[in-house]
Amino acid sequence: MKNIASPTQGSRVGKDPLGIKVLVIDDEPPITELLNMSLSFEGYEVASANSGREGLEKARSFRPDLIVLDIMMPDLDGFQVLKRLREEGNKTPVLFLTAKDAVEDRVTGLTAGADDYLPKPFSLAELSARVGAILRRSGNSPERQARLVFGDLVLDEDTHEVRRGDELIELTATEFKLLRFLMINANKVVSKAQILDHVWEYDFGGDANIVETYISYLRKKIDTNQPPLIKTIRGVGYSLRLPS
Repeated sequence: MKNIASPTQGSRVGKDPLGIKVLVIDDEPPITELLNMSLSFEGYEVASANSGREGLEKARSFRPDLIVLDIMMPDLDGFQVLKRLREEGNKTPVLFLTAKDAVEDRVTGLTAGADDYLPKPFSLAELSARVGAILRRSGNSPERQARLVFGDLVLDEDTHEVRRGDELIELTATEFKLLRFLMINANKVVSKAQILDHVWEYDFGGDANIVETYISYLRKKIDTNQPPLIKTIRGVGYSLRLPS
């Protein structure tokens, strides 16, 4: 697998669908699956392709608002895919994704018509930020819903406030990120590995038991005086669920 490093229902908990389509083209299925999950958490509608030719077909049928395009692919490389798209009159913004980081490769990609260039390894947070920046430049950036609600639990991303009922709850930056990830995935079970990927990111080098520690911190602040929302699913992970 190519080198990569990462860093996000009932009635839709978390960000509402944004109405923005992103196509991910990479010949490594683990990478497309990871990016599909990460961008879907952010509210994007995501499709993926595992070859240059499949990517061209998906670009024609899916009609994405942005394409995340790997350069090093065995059939058609990213440069060839982009060239064919532009020859067809397709002006969809493109973010090149590649293990090649030489200056000449970046120049080639940008002069070929790409909008940005992200070398591997990368963090999911940086990828998300670059996707958002490209969409803003292209005029396709939607207004995101900054207020997440689950039962009587409310998280406001603009004010960085969390409330449970009428109680204002003070959280650290990491506790806030962890709660946001749980709320986006409410009613789903998320593993320790998934939490580390999205809250601490792949380059975290400490003890994985830090997840248990921070879940404990959250419980003391969120669930102490209220029916508990944070559930442990033994042997699997954690889930945010309404009391039965």
